[in-house]
Amino acid sequence: MIVVTTSQRTPEWLDARLGHVTSSRASDLLATLKSGKGEAAGRRNYRLQLVLERITGRSQETGFVSAAMQQGTDREAAALARYEALTGNLLQATGFIAHDTLLAGCSPDGVIHDYEGIAEIKCPQPATHWEYLKTGRIPTEYAQQIVHALWITGAAWCDWLSYNPDFPPSLQTKLVRLVRDEAEVASYELLVRQFLTEVDAETQAVLAMAAA
Repeated sequence: MIVVTTSQRTPEWLDARLGHVTSSRASDLLATLKSGKGEAAGRRNYRLQLVLERITGRSQETGFVSAAMQQGTDREAAALARYEALTGNLLQATGFIAHDTLLAGCSPDGVIHDYEGIAEIKCPQPATHWEYLKTGRIPTEYAQQIVHALWITGAAWCDWLSYNPDFPPSLQTKLVRLVRDEAEVASYELLVRQFLTEVDAETQAVLAMAAA
């Protein structure tokens, strides 16, 4: 892997991610139609986004930040501190971690013990946090993101934490560990490679049209 040591959400971080499959979009890459025929819109749109980023050299992220998203960002530092207090694990900040040969990467919220583990921290709205407390499970979308990050980093596990300070102290956090499954990671890597082959082919087709 290649570690780009720049702070997350900065222009340099966005540049490092250009044209790369990232963990935050793993669910789009894996999207399928119930019928099993054709391509899901989320997957198609994500492929086009990566093609455009490679051709234009500019991020296609909208940059939209809702009030709920901003609140989550504002609470992130407190959530990271809570994780460290709960586990005794000190989190190492990181920027963008890229695969050494593929245009793929991730940006974990923290790295533990020199990539033995990683952490993903969420600060959801109360109703969503309550659902996490009740189920005790990592939602599918986030589990897919974690598999992607485990693949890129080589980490053995990921601690996923949901934090909401509006709840009573004993209910403010839900911590779940997802342990690396080598078969799952290998299967996921094959799907990423296929997706990137499609992105490459479409990029080359557009460039060929431009050169004609």
